Amino acid sequence: MQVTTVDSHTTASYLELENRFSAHNYHPLPVVLSRGQGVYVWDVDGKKYYDFLSGYSALNQGHCHPKIVARLIQQAQKLTLTSRAFHNDQFAEFAQFITEYFGYDKVLPMNTGVEAVETAIKLARRWGYECKGIVENKARIIAFENNFHGRTTTVISFSSDPDSFTGFGPFTPGFDVIPYNDLEALAKALQNKDVAAVLMEPIQGEAGVVVPDDGYLRKAFEYCKKENVLFIADEIQTGLGRTGKMLACEHENVRPDILILGKALSGGLLPVSAVLANDEIMLTIKPGEHGSTYGGNPLASAVAITALSVLKEENMTDNAARMGSYFRKGLESIQSPFVEKIRGKGLLNAVVIQQTDPEAAWELCMELKENGLLAKPTHGNKIRFAPPLIINQAQMDECLEIIEDSLASLK
Repeated sequence: MQVTTVDSHTTASYLELENRFSAHNYHPLPVVLSRGQGVYVWDVDGKKYYDFLSGYSALNQGHCHPKIVARLIQQAQKLTLTSRAFHNDQFAEFAQFITEYFGYDKVLPMNTGVEAVETAIKLARRWGYECKGIVENKARIIAFENNFHGRTTTVISFSSDPDSFTGFGPFTPGFDVIPYNDLEALAKALQNKDVAAVLMEPIQGEAGVVVPDDGYLRKAFEYCKKENVLFIADEIQTGLGRTGKMLACEHENVRPDILILGKALSGGLLPVSAVLANDEIMLTIKPGEHGSTYGGNPLASAVAITALSVLKEENMTDNAARMGSYFRKGLESIQSPFVEKIRGKGLLNAVVIQQTDPEAAWELCMELKENGLLAKPTHGNKIRFAPPLIINQAQMDECLEIIEDSLASLK
């Protein structure tokens, strides 16, 4: 599609404006997007790209899914916000819908993913004091090296990424950080009777799509049950069909005690997150002890019901499983000397680039951009490939060809 541009609305002009007036807390690829539909986005100069980041998995259903957009418009013309000082019809329906969808007694709605993580932490601590009998202010939560759960002050307190925590202390106490995918370390940490919960990503996305050994999640869950410790699954990025199951924990038949969702819960239209748990855990928090002005707003509730519905109606989870396997086999057939490792599950995948050149991953992403595919490095030499779950085989073939051509350009 050809888009007419003027000098004041060029890529360069927008980059200059953002550099001048926005905080410098991101390092984006130098592309300015103005439109999206399905698996594609277009920049302000009219160039078309495949989106292989999907808003860090917020766009599982694709850009501007017509059913979700239509529901947003419909609800936006009626009622958008009441706060939780009053009831609203859409939240009541959303609460029933999402708890039945995932099989939990209760839901606590929030906005962003990290707010949901903070909520889960509060729930776990309260449960630890009221139900497990931990002495007040002694509760511990186990987290894992190379985790990413957001960037609030509490969450960076258990980060092992210097970019996340350096210069932001003092930090929130109460966390023990152990190696990921290490059952012996977990068993040892669980011997502390003050441990209330284990907070885990089923696959570490920001770390570069680190998939644990087969059986690790199941064993970790069983260890928690044995020690009367809550298992909290952060499925903000791995959930909602992304890995070829509705939840990544389902690959090992694990049902978390506390489930954290976000991102694709709105199909990428607005911030929606949720924490799900049964009554024993959720009802430890009483009126006035936690909340959010926008959490559970009618607009978000209506959109989330539709976003969850289309995942099943359009078999996106099954497509993620098929296309993910097809994509990894396609990557393996490329045989590039620059690709050190390929890993992933469903349509959450990554390649590890040989570190002979520290800029190789960035340079590859720049070459991919020039060739019509958008992806982004994480932690230096890892590139995530996570297109919307609606991608088809013909589109995937074209993307694999772009990746192969781009790899061939590296020197």
